[in-house]
Amino acid sequence: MKRFITTAFAITGAVALMAQPQLTKDNIEDVIKAMTLEEKATLVVGSGWGSMMAGSMTASATTLVSGAAGTTRAVPRVGIPQIVVADGPAGLRINATRPGTDKTFYCTGFPTGTALASSWNEALVQEFTTAMGNEVKEYGVDVLLAPGLNLMRNPLCGRNFEYYSEDPFLTGKMAAAYVRGVQSNGVGVSAKHFAANNQETNRMFNDSRVDERTLRELYLRGFEILVKEAQPWTIMTSYNKINGVYATESYELLMGILRGEWGFKGMVMTDWNMMHDTAAQMHAQNDLLMPGLEPQIQSVQDCVNNGTLSMEDLDACVRNILNLIVITPRFNHYQYSNDPDLKAHGELVRKGAAECLVLLRNEDDCLPLKNVKKVALYGVGSYDFIAGGTGSGNVSKAYIRNMVDGFKANGVELVSDIQAMYEDYVAKNAKTTNAVVGLGTYVIPELNIDRKYIEDHVADSDVAIFTLSRNAGEGEDRTADEGDFQLLPMEKEIIANLSEVYHAAGKKFIVVLNIGGVIETASWKELPDAILCAWTPGQEGGLTVCDVLCGKSYPSGKLSMTFPVAYTDHPSSKNFPPKDVTNYEEGIWVGYRYFTSKNVPVSYPFGYGLSYTSFKYGKPKVKKASDGSLTATIKVTNVGSAAGKETVQLYVAAPSGGLEKPAYELKAFAKTDELQPGESQVLTMKLDPYYLGSFDMTKDAWVTAPGTYKAYFAASSEDIRKEASFKL
Repeated sequence: MKRFITTAFAITGAVALMAQPQLTKDNIEDVIKAMTLEEKATLVVGSGWGSMMAGSMTASATTLVSGAAGTTRAVPRVGIPQIVVADGPAGLRINATRPGTDKTFYCTGFPTGTALASSWNEALVQEFTTAMGNEVKEYGVDVLLAPGLNLMRNPLCGRNFEYYSEDPFLTGKMAAAYVRGVQSNGVGVSAKHFAANNQETNRMFNDSRVDERTLRELYLRGFEILVKEAQPWTIMTSYNKINGVYATESYELLMGILRGEWGFKGMVMTDWNMMHDTAAQMHAQNDLLMPGLEPQIQSVQDCVNNGTLSMEDLDACVRNILNLIVITPRFNHYQYSNDPDLKAHGELVRKGAAECLVLLRNEDDCLPLKNVKKVALYGVGSYDFIAGGTGSGNVSKAYIRNMVDGFKANGVELVSDIQAMYEDYVAKNAKTTNAVVGLGTYVIPELNIDRKYIEDHVADSDVAIFTLSRNAGEGEDRTADEGDFQLLPMEKEIIANLSEVYHAAGKKFIVVLNIGGVIETASWKELPDAILCAWTPGQEGGLTVCDVLCGKSYPSGKLSMTFPVAYTDHPSSKNFPPKDVTNYEEGIWVGYRYFTSKNVPVSYPFGYGLSYTSFKYGKPKVKKASDGSLTATIKVTNVGSAAGKETVQLYVAAPSGGLEKPAYELKAFAKTDELQPGESQVLTMKLDPYYLGSFDMTKDAWVTAPGTYKAYFAASSEDIRKEASFKL
């Protein structure tokens, strides 16, 4: 009898297991009810983390996609699979090779954030990231950990190359375009790092102390635009505290602002290795703890059992994760190919990145090059071109095209002795780094070239070009020292000697900036005939740069940040970067808001960029519709002799009285199509009255001052071409 009862119970248990709901898009609530506490705790803790001791920044090679940053955990009993998340934002970062196969899994190295934003072209950014999202999907990844859209509070933040701008409006628009492109493929993004993560030094424990007006108008505004215009599948919280509370635990930030005020519908995950107060994180609906450590599973259960975490809060996190899982390719059994069209994507990068390049100087129309048959190509960066930054923003690319490749593709010969010298030097000094936060390419120190060497070769060439290189990455901020923000004395000497020797010979000298962020330019920028800021424009960078230099394409980029005369001209330099606390004492006076309002001279202003042609602005109009919306229009005409594109920046000055405000702020922008000489185009820009407001801390509300506003139609923050007025 006892034996029969035992068998009966076994059969009943088996039937009960079989009767459990299996996850679909339509039964999420049933699945949540069926899950045990342990299963729920398992789901909210990530998986797949590699060995930290071995210096890994990725999931172990045995996970679903080798080199991905991590996965969620499966709960097979109720049909919940794992999904895969992997790093960006300049392209998918996974391992290029895998054990047991000769097949390679390279990804395209796209232009970095500084370059993308310098295009001021939302459609182009979306085209880039549509291709990027295709690689995410075809390599079996569900969520790309990108874009990074923290504000460039200070020019020395180590990850500025990943970010977009010192301006929150431009940041939000670029990030929204990025997200629309990636997510058009049916894969998701995790926009990061939310919020006020504007330095790398002590990033896991630093306390960003910032008043609410500054926080909302500058450091949250880009995320707000992103959420409202693109609805990213997920948001990644930052490591740091904000006014004493870790971002991962901030109920006000995540529930009050992100989900409540902005209407965010997706999932929130932590940045990697973020172990703090589990109950506070779950209560704030920081849904997924990444990369996921076993003790966290027990911690979640303990918090529920001891009453510090309610089951309702835990269920909300589980619900958000399941809502994500059911829309992923992996859940829907997409048969990924592991074979995206890398050739087509490379061609897109080569052509499209030209719009990201910023022409800073072009005396006597030095560029594009004319009647040049042989180039004296100087600078290590010409031969060891930097495609992107280091750390999680790096990409395993099949190749990087340098400027030797670029000039060859454009039929231009190089001085062979100079080329051989640099190539030998690069070969002897090249190495890679693989530290926990240093994945990427080692930057080879510049080769010192004396004046006599230059003099001995000036007769062999028609023009000299020197490439100046800088790089940075995750985990460490840049410095204001020589060799980083400042040029080395040796670098300045090379520039001076090349300028003097070539000018004495009646020849031109050009500098190319292969950099990820701002450097000092004021002390030497008058020496070259032309300066082309190439940023770190992706794997085809050398081809793109030489296409622009030779006139096969043209630059139409504008700076998304200010180049100061001196680093200390930035108010934030007084508080960057401290060890434990960052006081945002400068408030709203960041970037051009400070320089234009306080009349501080700069080397190159925000929004600045030259063209191979010139443009004339017509009479502007600002119209108000019956629903209160505003529309600004202006006609742009190419009055030069070459094809080109122009970005019109719309700055708005508020009426006096009330809260102190900057002289004017960017509130809209638009870029023309390619205009041939004599062609015109009318640009239309929408002005949202909501974004004209300021946050009044005394009222705890956004306030838009009544009165007459001035709209400035400009080629840069210091080059206002036309003006119009409107009333609110």
